[in-house]
Amino acid sequence: MNRLKKGDQVYIIAGKDKGKLGIISQIINDERILVDGINLAKKHVKPNPNKNETGGIVEKEMPIHVSNAMIYNSKTKKADRVGILKLKDDKKVRIFKSTGEQIDLWVLDCKKFIMKKLKIH
Repeated sequence: MNRLKKGDQVYIIAGKDKGKLGIISQIINDERILVDGINLAKKHVKPNPNKNETGGIVEKEMPIHVSNAMIYNSKTKKADRVGILKLKDDKKVRIFKSTGEQIDLWVLDCKKFIMKKLKIH
């Protein structure tokens, strides 16, 4: 079980974007993740008339190593370590190490709250 998942809010602890918050948009492999607005690099893009793309200099998010990001606990307003707890029914859940709360339940509650706000069933 991966300690970080797509959609988690993370705090960057190392690198040029140290101290920033972002949301994981993609997991590249076990060691690399893409975080929205973090580790931006300028790429020179050639124009492609077949795809209706204009050329120029584009800012693109580059992957960072998983060890440079920690999950953000919004209740304590700090970065936190992730632990994995095995329940009685052999199901594994992620927990915050500092408080012992389940991460996945908190994420589900947030999604339900947003769905109620947007009135999506």
